[in-house]
Amino acid sequence: MSLPTWLTEIVRCPACRGELRTGPDQFVCLAADCGLQYPVVDGIPVLLGSDAVPPADRDEHGPR
Repeated sequence: MSLPTWLTEIVRCPACRGELRTGPDQFVCLAADCGLQYPVVDGIPVLLGSDAVPPADRDEHGPR
């Protein structure tokens, strides 16, 4: 997904306010203690906590 640079500089993770990395099908929080992944649906980032996916090395209760 291609967003304007000014927008990627201000969009943050809704859960922790960490920086987000954009990808073709998801946004990923770069904060080490968060790391939530947000889907992109029909070209629109869905930055809702209910749709966020925790990273593979942790679940909703924290690191494994």
